[in-house]
Amino acid sequence: MKAFRLLLLAAALVVGWTVAASAAPACIKKIESFDFVVDYSGSMMMKNKKLKQDKVIVAKNVLLRVNNAIPALGFNGGLHTISPNSAILNQGTWDRGAMKAALGKLKSGFDVFGRMTSMGSSLQKYEPFISSMQRDAAIILVTDGDNNSGADLVGVVRQIYASQRNLVVHVISLADTKNGESVIKSIAALNPSSIVVRAEELATSDAAVEKFVLAVFCRDSDVLVLRGVNFAFNSYALDSKAKSILNEAAALIKASPNRKVVLSGWTDSIGSDAYNKTLSKNRATSVKNYLAKQGIPASRMTPVGNGKSFKYDNNTEEGRYMNRRTEVSFD
Repeated sequence: MKAFRLLLLAAALVVGWTVAASAAPACIKKIESFDFVVDYSGSMMMKNKKLKQDKVIVAKNVLLRVNNAIPALGFNGGLHTISPNSAILNQGTWDRGAMKAALGKLKSGFDVFGRMTSMGSSLQKYEPFISSMQRDAAIILVTDGDNNSGADLVGVVRQIYASQRNLVVHVISLADTKNGESVIKSIAALNPSSIVVRAEELATSDAAVEKFVLAVFCRDSDVLVLRGVNFAFNSYALDSKAKSILNEAAALIKASPNRKVVLSGWTDSIGSDAYNKTLSKNRATSVKNYLAKQGIPASRMTPVGNGKSFKYDNNTEEGRYMNRRTEVSFD
Protein backbone atom coordinates (compact mmCIF):
# COMPACT_ATOMS: atom_id res chain seq x y z
CA MET A 1 0.00 0.00 0.00
CA LYS A 2 1.47 3.34 -1.01
CA ALA A 3 1.97 5.58 2.02
CA PHE A 4 0.70 9.13 2.29
CA ARG A 5 1.44 12.03 4.59
CA LEU A 6 -1.10 14.07 6.53
CA LEU A 7 -0.23 17.11 8.58
CA LEU A 8 -3.24 18.73 10.19
CA LEU A 9 -2.21 22.24 11.18
CA ALA A 10 -3.95 23.32 14.38
CA ALA A 11 -5.17 26.69 15.60
CA ALA A 12 -3.26 29.95 15.72
CA LEU A 13 -3.07 31.21 19.31
CA VAL A 14 -2.55 34.77 18.12
CA VAL A 15 -5.87 36.47 17.40
CA GLY A 16 -6.22 37.68 13.84
CA TRP A 17 -2.99 36.09 12.62
CA THR A 18 -3.17 34.22 9.31
CA VAL A 19 -0.80 31.70 7.76
CA ALA A 20 2.38 33.25 6.45
CA ALA A 21 3.14 32.65 2.79
CA SER A 22 6.11 30.54 3.79
CA ALA A 23 4.11 28.21 5.99
CA ALA A 24 4.22 25.09 3.83
CA PRO A 25 3.63 21.40 4.46
CA ALA A 26 6.28 19.51 6.37
CA CYS A 27 7.85 16.75 4.31
CA ILE A 28 10.84 14.54 3.72
CA LYS A 29 12.83 16.18 0.92
CA LYS A 30 12.46 14.33 -2.39
CA ILE A 31 14.40 16.54 -4.83
CA GLU A 32 17.28 19.00 -4.65
CA SER A 33 16.26 21.37 -7.44
CA PHE A 34 13.33 22.37 -9.60
CA ASP A 35 12.64 24.78 -12.42
CA PHE A 36 9.39 26.34 -13.55
CA VAL A 37 9.40 26.35 -17.37
CA VAL A 38 6.54 28.40 -18.82
CA ASP A 39 5.31 28.17 -22.40
CA TYR A 40 5.37 31.76 -23.69
CA SER A 41 4.04 31.04 -27.18
CA GLY A 42 1.25 32.86 -29.00
CA SER A 43 -1.43 30.36 -28.03
CA MET A 44 -0.65 30.96 -24.34
CA MET A 45 -1.70 34.58 -24.85
CA MET A 46 -5.23 33.38 -25.65
CA LYS A 47 -8.06 33.07 -23.14
CA ASN A 48 -8.64 30.09 -20.92
CA LYS A 49 -12.36 29.49 -21.39
CA LYS A 50 -13.04 28.36 -17.84
CA LEU A 51 -11.14 31.04 -15.92
CA LYS A 52 -11.66 33.86 -18.45
CA GLN A 53 -8.01 34.90 -18.29
CA ASP A 54 -5.14 34.65 -20.75
CA LYS A 55 -3.51 31.26 -20.30
CA VAL A 56 -0.14 32.75 -19.37
CA ILE A 57 -1.82 34.74 -16.58
CA VAL A 58 -3.44 31.54 -15.34
CA ALA A 59 0.03 29.98 -15.43
CA LYS A 60 1.45 32.83 -13.37
CA ASN A 61 -1.32 32.67 -10.76
CA VAL A 62 -1.08 28.90 -10.46
CA LEU A 63 2.69 28.99 -9.98
CA LEU A 64 2.28 31.66 -7.31
CA ARG A 65 -0.01 29.26 -5.45
CA VAL A 66 2.46 26.40 -5.85
CA ASN A 67 5.34 28.64 -4.76
CA ASN A 68 3.41 29.51 -1.59
CA ALA A 69 3.09 25.83 -0.68
CA ILE A 70 6.65 24.65 -1.29
CA PRO A 71 8.31 23.55 1.99
CA ALA A 72 11.33 25.61 3.04
CA LEU A 73 13.86 22.77 2.82
CA GLY A 74 16.75 24.35 0.96
CA PHE A 75 15.75 23.58 -2.61
CA ASN A 76 17.38 25.19 -5.64
CA GLY A 77 14.89 26.78 -8.00
CA GLY A 78 14.54 28.87 -11.12
CA LEU A 79 12.06 30.27 -13.65
CA HIS A 80 12.46 30.08 -17.42
CA THR A 81 10.25 30.57 -20.47
CA ILE A 82 10.31 28.74 -23.78
CA SER A 83 9.17 29.89 -27.21
CA PRO A 84 10.76 32.39 -26.83
CA ASN A 85 13.46 31.45 -24.33
CA SER A 86 14.34 33.66 -21.40
CA ALA A 87 15.79 33.19 -17.93
CA ILE A 88 13.59 35.21 -15.57
CA LEU A 89 15.22 33.70 -12.49
CA ASN A 90 18.42 31.70 -12.83
CA GLN A 91 18.87 28.48 -10.88
CA GLY A 92 20.05 29.17 -7.35
CA THR A 93 18.99 28.79 -3.76
CA TRP A 94 15.20 28.99 -3.85
CA ASP A 95 13.72 31.93 -1.99
CA ARG A 96 9.93 32.25 -1.81
CA GLY A 97 9.97 36.04 -2.10
CA ALA A 98 12.43 36.12 -4.98
CA MET A 99 10.42 33.54 -6.89
CA LYS A 100 7.22 35.48 -6.25
CA ALA A 101 8.83 38.61 -7.68
CA ALA A 102 10.08 36.67 -10.71
CA LEU A 103 6.67 35.15 -11.37
CA GLY A 104 5.21 38.65 -11.25
CA LYS A 105 7.21 39.44 -14.40
CA LEU A 106 5.20 36.96 -16.48
CA LYS A 107 2.94 39.02 -18.75
CA SER A 108 0.42 38.63 -21.53
CA GLY A 109 -0.40 40.94 -24.44
CA PHE A 110 2.21 39.62 -26.87
CA ASP A 111 1.37 38.60 -30.42
CA VAL A 112 -1.00 35.65 -30.72
CA PHE A 113 -0.86 35.15 -34.47
CA GLY A 114 2.02 35.32 -36.90
CA ARG A 115 4.67 33.64 -34.77
CA MET A 116 5.37 29.93 -34.80
CA THR A 117 5.50 27.80 -31.67
CA SER A 118 8.74 25.84 -31.35
CA MET A 119 8.67 24.48 -27.82
CA GLY A 120 10.68 21.39 -28.69
CA SER A 121 13.57 23.38 -30.13
CA SER A 122 13.34 25.86 -27.25
CA LEU A 123 13.50 23.17 -24.58
CA GLN A 124 16.35 21.49 -26.45
CA LYS A 125 18.44 24.65 -26.03
CA TYR A 126 18.06 24.32 -22.25
CA GLU A 127 19.64 20.86 -22.09
CA PRO A 128 23.08 22.17 -20.97
CA PHE A 129 21.37 24.16 -18.22
CA ILE A 130 19.26 21.13 -17.23
CA SER A 131 22.47 19.10 -16.98
CA SER A 132 23.75 21.54 -14.36
CA MET A 133 20.73 21.20 -12.06
CA GLN A 134 21.39 19.51 -8.73
CA ARG A 135 19.98 15.99 -8.55
CA ASP A 136 17.38 14.77 -7.98
CA ALA A 137 15.65 17.40 -10.13
CA ALA A 138 12.21 18.31 -11.43
CA ILE A 139 11.15 20.37 -14.41
CA ILE A 140 7.63 21.78 -13.95
CA LEU A 141 6.46 22.61 -17.46
CA VAL A 142 3.39 24.83 -17.81
CA THR A 143 1.98 24.59 -21.31
CA ASP A 144 -1.05 24.08 -23.54
CA GLY A 145 0.95 21.52 -25.53
CA ASP A 146 0.62 23.16 -28.96
CA ASN A 147 3.81 22.95 -31.02
CA ASN A 148 3.89 23.68 -34.75
CA SER A 149 7.52 24.38 -35.60
CA GLY A 150 10.98 22.93 -35.06
CA ALA A 151 11.81 19.81 -33.06
CA ASP A 152 9.05 17.58 -31.76
CA LEU A 153 8.47 18.41 -28.06
CA VAL A 154 7.80 14.81 -27.05
CA GLY A 155 10.94 13.69 -28.86
CA VAL A 156 13.02 16.33 -27.06
CA VAL A 157 11.69 15.24 -23.64
CA ARG A 158 12.50 11.64 -24.59
CA GLN A 159 16.02 12.77 -25.52
CA ILE A 160 16.41 14.59 -22.20
CA TYR A 161 15.40 11.47 -20.29
CA ALA A 162 17.92 9.44 -22.28
CA SER A 163 20.77 11.79 -21.40
CA GLN A 164 19.77 12.98 -17.92
CA ARG A 165 19.63 10.91 -14.76
CA ASN A 166 17.35 11.48 -11.77
CA LEU A 167 15.18 14.07 -13.53
CA VAL A 168 11.40 14.13 -13.95
CA VAL A 169 9.32 16.42 -16.15
CA HIS A 170 5.94 17.27 -14.64
CA VAL A 171 3.25 19.16 -16.57
CA ILE A 172 0.69 21.73 -15.50
CA SER A 173 -1.72 21.51 -18.41
CA LEU A 174 -3.62 24.32 -20.12
CA ALA A 175 -4.36 22.17 -23.17
CA ASP A 176 -7.50 23.17 -25.04
CA THR A 177 -6.96 21.32 -28.33
CA LYS A 178 -6.78 17.63 -29.17
CA ASN A 179 -3.20 18.08 -30.36
CA GLY A 180 -2.17 19.81 -27.15
CA GLU A 181 -3.80 17.15 -25.00
CA SER A 182 -2.10 14.42 -27.04
CA VAL A 183 1.33 16.02 -26.64
CA ILE A 184 0.95 16.36 -22.87
CA LYS A 185 -0.34 12.81 -22.52
CA SER A 186 2.65 11.55 -24.52
CA ILE A 187 5.10 13.46 -22.31
CA ALA A 188 3.54 11.94 -19.19
CA ALA A 189 3.81 8.46 -20.67
CA LEU A 190 7.60 8.78 -20.96
CA ASN A 191 8.16 8.55 -17.19
CA PRO A 192 5.96 6.75 -14.64
CA SER A 193 6.87 9.38 -12.02
CA SER A 194 5.65 12.25 -14.20
CA ILE A 195 2.64 14.12 -12.82
CA VAL A 196 0.10 15.92 -15.01
CA VAL A 197 -2.44 18.25 -13.42
CA ARG A 198 -4.89 20.71 -14.91
CA ALA A 199 -4.06 24.36 -14.25
CA GLU A 200 -7.73 25.11 -13.55
CA GLU A 201 -7.68 22.59 -10.72
CA LEU A 202 -4.61 24.16 -9.13
CA ALA A 203 -6.13 27.62 -9.59
CA THR A 204 -9.29 26.77 -7.65
CA SER A 205 -8.41 24.05 -5.13
CA ASP A 206 -6.06 24.32 -2.15
CA ALA A 207 -6.21 20.53 -1.81
CA ALA A 208 -5.03 20.12 -5.41
CA VAL A 209 -2.06 22.43 -4.78
CA GLU A 210 -1.24 20.50 -1.62
CA LYS A 211 -1.39 17.17 -3.44
CA PHE A 212 0.79 18.42 -6.30
CA VAL A 213 3.45 19.94 -4.04
CA LEU A 214 3.65 16.83 -1.88
CA ALA A 215 3.95 14.60 -4.94
CA VAL A 216 6.71 16.69 -6.57
CA PHE A 217 8.73 17.83 -3.56
CA CYS A 218 8.13 15.25 -0.79
CA ARG A 219 8.84 11.57 -0.33
CA ASP A 220 6.11 9.19 0.78
CA SER A 221 6.05 8.03 4.39
CA ASP A 222 3.78 6.24 6.80
CA VAL A 223 2.28 9.51 8.05
CA LEU A 224 -0.53 11.14 6.08
CA VAL A 225 -0.01 14.87 5.46
CA LEU A 226 -2.71 17.43 4.66
CA ARG A 227 -2.61 21.12 5.52
CA GLY A 228 -5.52 23.35 6.46
CA VAL A 229 -7.32 21.94 9.50
CA ASN A 230 -7.16 25.14 11.53
CA PHE A 231 -9.03 26.01 14.71
CA ALA A 232 -10.24 29.38 15.95
CA PHE A 233 -8.46 31.00 18.90
CA ASN A 234 -8.82 28.91 22.06
CA SER A 235 -11.13 26.46 20.27
CA TYR A 236 -11.12 22.89 19.06
CA ALA A 237 -14.21 23.23 16.83
CA LEU A 238 -13.72 22.24 13.18
CA ASP A 239 -14.76 24.73 10.51
CA SER A 240 -16.13 23.85 7.06
CA LYS A 241 -12.70 23.95 5.41
CA ALA A 242 -11.25 21.61 8.01
CA LYS A 243 -14.14 19.19 7.54
CA SER A 244 -13.61 19.16 3.79
CA ILE A 245 -9.95 18.25 4.27
CA LEU A 246 -10.80 15.57 6.81
CA ASN A 247 -13.24 14.05 4.33
CA GLU A 248 -10.24 13.47 2.08
CA ALA A 249 -8.23 12.10 5.00
CA ALA A 250 -11.05 9.69 5.81
CA ALA A 251 -10.92 8.26 2.30
CA LEU A 252 -7.17 7.63 2.65
CA ILE A 253 -7.61 5.99 6.05
CA LYS A 254 -10.36 3.76 4.67
CA ALA A 255 -7.89 2.56 2.05
CA SER A 256 -5.97 0.81 4.88
CA PRO A 257 -8.86 -0.78 6.80
CA ASN A 258 -6.75 -3.12 8.93
CA ARG A 259 -4.43 -0.53 10.40
CA LYS A 260 -4.86 1.43 13.63
CA VAL A 261 -4.70 5.23 13.51
CA VAL A 262 -2.97 7.50 16.03
CA LEU A 263 -4.06 11.16 16.22
CA SER A 264 -1.22 13.10 17.84
CA GLY A 265 -2.12 16.62 18.93
CA TRP A 266 0.47 19.35 19.52
CA THR A 267 0.60 23.03 20.48
CA ASP A 268 3.28 25.71 20.40
CA SER A 269 5.18 26.74 23.51
CA ILE A 270 2.89 29.61 24.56
CA GLY A 271 0.89 28.98 27.74
CA SER A 272 1.20 26.49 30.57
CA ASP A 273 2.09 22.85 30.11
CA ALA A 274 -1.20 21.73 31.65
CA TYR A 275 -3.31 23.99 29.42
CA ASN A 276 -1.53 22.91 26.23
CA LYS A 277 -1.73 19.25 27.18
CA THR A 278 -5.51 19.52 27.44
CA LEU A 279 -5.88 21.68 24.33
CA SER A 280 -3.80 19.32 22.18
CA LYS A 281 -5.85 16.33 23.38
CA ASN A 282 -9.13 18.16 22.69
CA ARG A 283 -8.08 18.95 19.15
CA ALA A 284 -7.00 15.38 18.49
CA THR A 285 -10.31 14.17 19.92
CA SER A 286 -12.22 16.64 17.75
CA VAL A 287 -10.51 15.16 14.68
CA LYS A 288 -11.32 11.64 15.91
CA ASN A 289 -15.00 12.46 16.42
CA TYR A 290 -15.32 13.92 12.95
CA LEU A 291 -13.53 11.01 11.28
CA ALA A 292 -15.82 8.62 13.15
CA LYS A 293 -18.81 10.36 11.58
CA GLN A 294 -17.21 9.71 8.19
CA GLY A 295 -17.22 5.97 8.82
CA ILE A 296 -13.87 5.36 10.50
CA PRO A 297 -14.53 3.07 13.50
CA ALA A 298 -13.72 4.89 16.72
CA SER A 299 -11.99 1.75 17.93
CA ARG A 300 -9.35 2.21 15.20
CA MET A 301 -8.38 5.72 16.39
CA THR A 302 -6.43 6.81 19.45
CA PRO A 303 -6.24 10.56 20.21
CA VAL A 304 -3.08 11.63 22.04
CA GLY A 305 -2.44 15.06 23.52
CA ASN A 306 1.29 15.75 23.38
CA GLY A 307 1.16 19.36 24.53
CA LYS A 308 3.98 21.67 23.50
CA SER A 309 5.97 20.97 20.35
CA PHE A 310 9.48 22.19 19.59
CA LYS A 311 9.81 20.59 16.15
CA TYR A 312 9.64 24.06 14.59
CA ASP A 313 11.02 27.36 15.87
CA ASN A 314 8.69 28.77 18.53
CA ASN A 315 10.45 32.14 18.26
CA THR A 316 8.72 32.85 14.95
CA GLU A 317 5.03 33.10 14.07
CA GLU A 318 5.50 30.59 11.28
CA GLY A 319 7.25 28.10 13.54
CA ARG A 320 4.59 28.39 16.24
CA TYR A 321 1.91 27.87 13.61
CA MET A 322 3.64 24.73 12.33
CA ASN A 323 3.92 23.38 15.88
CA ARG A 324 0.16 23.79 16.45
CA ARG A 325 -0.85 20.64 14.62
CA THR A 326 -2.39 17.19 14.80
CA GLU A 327 -0.53 14.40 13.01
CA VAL A 328 -2.44 11.40 11.73
CA SER A 329 -0.34 8.26 11.43
CA PHE A 330 -0.79 4.52 11.11
CA ASP A 331 0.23 2.46 14.13
